[in-house]
Amino acid sequence: DSDIVDIPSAGTAVQLLNSRDKIAWIKIKSLAANSGIVYVGDSAVSATNGYELDPGGGIDGEVEIDFRPDTIKASNIYVDAASSGDDVSWIAILT
Repeated sequence: DSDIVDIPSAGTAVQLLNSRDKIAWIKIKSLAANSGIVYVGDSAVSATNGYELDPGGGIDGEVEIDFRPDTIKASNIYVDAASSGDDVSWIAILT
C-alpha cells in the first residue's frame, strides 16, 4: 500500500495510516517541495523527539524501517512538521 499524507499544522502530530493493519516494512519520504524538516515517531512525535527527515527528497529525507519478522500497528506511526502544509509519501508492506 502507499499514500501521500499532508501535515496541515506544524507542531501537530498526524497519524500516517488510520488502519488496523499491521506493517512489516515501511519507507517514509519527505517530499521534494517541502520547506521544513518532517519528524517521524509515535503519537507524541515533535521537533524535540522525532526522527528528522530533511526537506528536498534526498537520502536524508527518507527512512526505511523493517519490523520483520515482527510487525507494528499501522496506526502507531505519526508524523509532524516544522512547516505547515508539508507532506510525506510512504509505501509499506501490510499484513
